[in-house]
Amino acid sequence: MREAMLAQEQQIFSLQNALNEEILANARARGAPAPVIVPSLNQAPTFRDTPALEPTYMVVGPSPPPASAAVAPVASAAQGVQVAQAGAPAQQADGTQAPQRVGQAPESDSRPPEVAQIFDQPGVLTSKNKLVLEPALQYGYSANDRVALVGYTIIPAILIGLIDVRQVKTTTAVATLTGRYGVSRRMEVEAKVPYVYIHSDTVSREIFTGSAQDRVFNARGSGIGDVEVTGRYQLNRGGPDKPFYIAWLRYKSRTGQDLFDVTTDCVTRCVANTTGTGLPLDLPTGSGFNAVQPGLTWLYPSDPVVFFGSFSYLHNFKRSNVSRRVLGGQTEFLGDIKAGDIIGFNLGMGLALNEKAAISIGYDQSIVGKTKQDGREVAGAVRTTLGTLLLGGTYRFSDRMSLNVALGVGVTRDTPDLTLTARVPINF
Repeated sequence: MREAMLAQEQQIFSLQNALNEEILANARARGAPAPVIVPSLNQAPTFRDTPALEPTYMVVGPSPPPASAAVAPVASAAQGVQVAQAGAPAQQADGTQAPQRVGQAPESDSRPPEVAQIFDQPGVLTSKNKLVLEPALQYGYSANDRVALVGYTIIPAILIGLIDVRQVKTTTAVATLTGRYGVSRRMEVEAKVPYVYIHSDTVSREIFTGSAQDRVFNARGSGIGDVEVTGRYQLNRGGPDKPFYIAWLRYKSRTGQDLFDVTTDCVTRCVANTTGTGLPLDLPTGSGFNAVQPGLTWLYPSDPVVFFGSFSYLHNFKRSNVSRRVLGGQTEFLGDIKAGDIIGFNLGMGLALNEKAAISIGYDQSIVGKTKQDGREVAGAVRTTLGTLLLGGTYRFSDRMSLNVALGVGVTRDTPDLTLTARVPINF
């Protein structure tokens, strides 16, 4: 009987080790600490009629046992140790003890796994009745060369006219405060308020003259940017090797100062300066258009990594009777302006290094349509593709606070060369 008991205990420990490995693998995919489950015996061995002992299990970790299971504390509350007691064993017709289910398995987690955030739209929803405040700071830098040829050619190798060569170097810093609130287990709302500082240096030669020296034209702008409101809803109940789908809808206002509000150093319409640069004297902090953006985010856990991505379409609403201010106090009527819509998609992969650290890598692309004026495409308007390669990491200091850093590198000429973003989500 002792040998039979030892063999059965060895089998119990083997099964428990396999279960612990599965739980640990699932916890690594979520980037969260894993509960530790160890077997214990709830009664002393008796060598009478019972052929084998009925095991119970102690659950050690942050996940509490279900309310339906009988709970008896075996350690202090600070250690979070609880044990589920088994009921009386049932007897089969032949007098032997029937298999008895001990306790109740905890409810499976329907939340998507947490990954290091590198895109604007997060993939994990806020828990019900929980609030997350996320201060963030983003730094961006871009440098572009612009060449304008105004004239006519006698032969393909000779140009008669003006050649305007410019180097535009732009630096931006955006401080953002974001608040997210969990309405239910599958729904959250978000509000984002940015403060924008932008500085631009344009290096060029003086046109209409024979100057051999470069001239630097500086412009800057600062103020509140475009405030955004977003709602997200988890469509399905995913799991390991099952995708999660999250639908979201974002509204972007035009609270920031736009391009039509700043004064432009015009070229031909100004009275006091007929040879202006054609550039704004102050830089805008907003896009100037109200917009709505529906999208779909998906996550696919595949141990030990998580694949994720999203698709979106941003629609800019048309503005009527638009005018801009030019140097000299005059205004120029532009009519109806419709900014191009944006089709966006991204794809990434996240990996949890341990229970506190995770890294992600991904690619984000946006296709910007042409701008229209009075229903016709603006002269010189082109379709633009913005592509960014992103690398990010997250470190969790505690259950309430973590640090997320993301680095973006532009892979197309129209994309900012560098973007560096730091976020500090704080849970309440």
